[in-house]
Amino acid sequence: MLGGGLTPELGTGCRLACMEQLRTGELAHQVGVNLETVRYYERRGLLPKPPRTPAGYRSFDADAVRRLRFIRQAQALGFSLKEVRELLALRIKPGTSCSEVRRRAEMKLANIDEKIKQLRAMKRVLARFTAACSGRGPVSECPILDALDQERPR
Repeated sequence: MLGGGLTPELGTGCRLACMEQLRTGELAHQVGVNLETVRYYERRGLLPKPPRTPAGYRSFDADAVRRLRFIRQAQALGFSLKEVRELLALRIKPGTSCSEVRRRAEMKLANIDEKIKQLRAMKRVLARFTAACSGRGPVSECPILDALDQERPR
């Protein structure tokens, strides 16, 4: 540890350790999200409400950056906010093992596989619809619209 609470950081010189505080906009910028996204996650309880500075600004610590990145990464993998909240809770629940996290990831994989199957079926039907349409003629004779009017697309 260097004097004055500084720790080395590769490539950028030194930074303050454990003392770095970020305003909402700085946190949003650092993670690459919109300012309103940070506020939304706060309201939903995914980000703890931070203390305020004497000037009234929210003051986030480095853990908020880590947590916000975690939320965004989990969402990018298809986890809902409810599922993200559950994953965050597992992190701090005593006695929880990695197997519980793996089980949830496997459930998400199965869900994604099912969605892919549904999307492929939708693509096949839509490809048949578009192949049946020349793109010419009046809209009243459009085979795509006619097919969508049917009770169940074939």
